[in-house]
Amino acid sequence: MPDVPDITIAVARTLQALRADRGWSLDQLAARSGVSKGVLVALEQGRSNPNLATLARIGDAFGVPVTQLVDVGGEPAVRISSPDASRVLWHGPSGGTGTIVGATDPPWAVELWRWEVMPGESFGGDAHAPATREMVWVESGTLTLTVAGERHAVRAGQCARFPASRPHRYDNEGDQPARLTMVVVIPPSRG
Repeated sequence: MPDVPDITIAVARTLQALRADRGWSLDQLAARSGVSKGVLVALEQGRSNPNLATLARIGDAFGVPVTQLVDVGGEPAVRISSPDASRVLWHGPSGGTGTIVGATDPPWAVELWRWEVMPGESFGGDAHAPATREMVWVESGTLTLTVAGERHAVRAGQCARFPASRPHRYDNEGDQPARLTMVVVIPPSRG
């Protein structure tokens, strides 16, 4: 991906700024995010490309959307993004993708995602920060949503919403791709 170096630099810059703004040490961020201090050091030094789960944990700890962590540009008052500004942050083993389309600023940041989950693929599993909410609308196919061990079939045209502070995962157990739009609402940071 040609923009990986830009994302790596953006994550490093943003992590340093957010930690400085809150007065947190690397140890404090590690404790709040569940990401090891070694990984955080590598990210802040621009020596590592984070995966989606790591970005989500760090975003949850700061109470900011993932898009803020990977934003490579400035922040104008009105922001209209083109399709090429979206970032694919998840790649499934069979060709599925998780694309972050955009996000609002904190507090109560909201992320907008577009997903295509191929048959047999799954993602998720971890709980997000307390009070985080998710909502998913299935455009086509069927998605199996598991929240705190309880499974739900979400079919084309249906919408599911739930507290994302509980462990949750998305699976495509069908034989057709599942296409969906997801909204993640991130509460203000308590730090």
